[in-house]
Amino acid sequence: MASKPPAGDPVQDAPQVTEPKHAAAGLPAIGHTLRIAQQQMGVRRTALTLLRVNQKDGFDCPGCAWPEPEHRHTAEFCENGAKAVAEEATLRRVTPDFFAAHPVSDLAGRSGYWLGQQGRLTHPMYLAEGADHYEPVDWQRAFDIVAGELKGLASPDEAVFYTSGRTSNEAAFLYQLFARELGTNNLPDCSNMCHESSGSALSETIGVGKGSVLLDDLYQADLIIVAGQNPGTNHPRMLSALEKAKTNGAKIITVNPLPEAGMERFKNPQTPQGMLKGAALTDLFLQIRLGGDQALFRLLNKLILATEGAVDETFVAEHTHGFEEFAAAARAADWDETLTATGLTRESIDEALKMVLASKRTIVCWAMGLTQHKHSVPTIREVVNFLLLRGNIGRPGAGVCPVRGHSNVQGDRTMGIFERPAPAFLDALEKEFGFAPPREHGYDVVRAIRALRDGEAKVFFAMGGNFVSASPDTDVTEAAMRRARLTVHVSTKLNRSHVVTGARALILPTLGRTERDLQGSGEQFVTVEDSMGMVHASRGRLEPASTHLLSEPAIVARLARQVLGEGSATPWEEFEKDYASIRDRIARVIPGFEDFNARVADPAGFALPHAPRDERRFTTATGKANFTAAPVEYPELPAGRLLLQTLRSHDQYNTTIYGLDDRYRGIKNGRRVVLVNPDDARELKIADGGYVDLVGEWKDGVERRAPGFRVVLYPTARGCAAAYYPETNVLVPLDATADTSNTPASKSVVVRLEQSTAD
Repeated sequence: MASKPPAGDPVQDAPQVTEPKHAAAGLPAIGHTLRIAQQQMGVRRTALTLLRVNQKDGFDCPGCAWPEPEHRHTAEFCENGAKAVAEEATLRRVTPDFFAAHPVSDLAGRSGYWLGQQGRLTHPMYLAEGADHYEPVDWQRAFDIVAGELKGLASPDEAVFYTSGRTSNEAAFLYQLFARELGTNNLPDCSNMCHESSGSALSETIGVGKGSVLLDDLYQADLIIVAGQNPGTNHPRMLSALEKAKTNGAKIITVNPLPEAGMERFKNPQTPQGMLKGAALTDLFLQIRLGGDQALFRLLNKLILATEGAVDETFVAEHTHGFEEFAAAARAADWDETLTATGLTRESIDEALKMVLASKRTIVCWAMGLTQHKHSVPTIREVVNFLLLRGNIGRPGAGVCPVRGHSNVQGDRTMGIFERPAPAFLDALEKEFGFAPPREHGYDVVRAIRALRDGEAKVFFAMGGNFVSASPDTDVTEAAMRRARLTVHVSTKLNRSHVVTGARALILPTLGRTERDLQGSGEQFVTVEDSMGMVHASRGRLEPASTHLLSEPAIVARLARQVLGEGSATPWEEFEKDYASIRDRIARVIPGFEDFNARVADPAGFALPHAPRDERRFTTATGKANFTAAPVEYPELPAGRLLLQTLRSHDQYNTTIYGLDDRYRGIKNGRRVVLVNPDDARELKIADGGYVDLVGEWKDGVERRAPGFRVVLYPTARGCAAAYYPETNVLVPLDATADTSNTPASKSVVVRLEQSTAD
């Protein structure tokens, strides 16, 4: 049977450290999965629930956005996906009695792990101004509170409507429709903090801000470069695809500051051979310095240009623009500067070049390791240059593959969750719904925090997520949230954003992916879009955690009716009653969704059109794929300092902490650890096992301190360190962002290490 939640926060004063692992998955993953699932759900519920994950007649995993293969295994889930499902389908409950027993002042002192372990929220809860306890309210009272604040604003632009990636297509479409009918484009989302740099770079260079490959392309590739990504923890099912690619003859280059177990060897739990021996994945490991990726790809481009016959001249001539300016910049790349920027050897780069030249079909995959630097957008543009040179966009087995981190984060953007919407999208909304959407751009995440801080935004409404913990510059973000008049969170579980509130606060509990959604016209399903642009249905089967829950579409529809009233011609009541009516409207507004209801009836779903992939057509300003030429940038590190990247442990998903271990990196029972290269530790006179404060250094001169981190000697790239977020988000300055995309630069934080009083 399921176990009770922890009564008190676990002590993390003395993390245990062993050698890092060199293989991922296998028997340990199975054992850990079953243990966590049983603790949360019990034996019978575990079996009933996990066997429906990612099945054609089941529900989409609420974890990562990796696509499902055509032929599914009975157990089509990974360890971390099972943890995500278990936490949602848990038998633990957070009832009004819990809030009566725990004042907000108490909850604010608890860890994110403890808060999340308490279970599912069951009732709408309201925190009155000056109160220290949430109290239950009915749904009508909750909507009255929100409507009263929104109607009282001097401008709709004083409201912020945030979206997490878990939100379905149907809910996201209604959410942006409501915000724009209200009169604002303030629609920040979690993409602003992760793959915004990818979207910015790809939209400019190939005309579509998404990846250009499908799952079958990975199976057909000759070479796959995995850069700035840790699939073994963040997208574990990707390892199966890489294993299949290797079986088909592909080579894999891994570019990362840390060696990661999943990219070394994958022990596939679906096969006896995989369980026993596993498959080596990486053929060449380039242990790059943080932020050195642009310099690496620039030099590779120089070497390709210098190799006779290496450039696909026909593709370049017919399909690209800006080649000469790019080529001049690439030919000027300097070996010494590249070696400094990357920390690599000349021999390893030469070896990578041989593999690149031997490949006729190359894919580059990446994640946050490329997107969260000041120069992330030019870095990803350089990746595109690299692929364009040899014609590796728009043919099978080749292309760009930004790997999205959260289920349906890409779909939410497709549905219009974007603070800078395209005029064509707004034109389509106006034609379909008969109102004039606002045209002025809204706030992204960073600008929303500034607006709250400066008193320019007064209502914060979050559709899912844990905004306070996910955002940079924790002290600034929390102070900004506390200045709001009202903060509202649509949530399944308790998190820190519920205890760092405005003057008043609401928690609105919602259905999860695993749960049956019954509305006026009968049982409903929702749809999601995966990281490769495949759209399919998701159907929950479990009974809801409480009879007091509403679905996300129902919450938006009822709130819209309450706020907009009879002045709105939008059929909100019909949308709540029958989600097919929402999909009919999506089909008329968003290209690629024509005949949506009929096409999504196919259990395998359907692929959205992608002009560069499908027909080598590039809808850019030039009508062609654009080569770009930007100066090479990389972080410069003052003497006696380290470059810190924030990252996840294996026991977390985004800001959700499942446990206190990081099994693959050899960390147990503690999260406040900093991974430091042994040679750097020696130079800095820092002992393994000692305790240090991480002190951020940035041009604003503000001291940002994360105290009490245990030093763990680890084979990181020289000059680079790593520690878990959200604990280290306090070190990331709000204004330290990527050029163009405004994404927080969480992968290149200059820090000094000071002996801690905890030592």
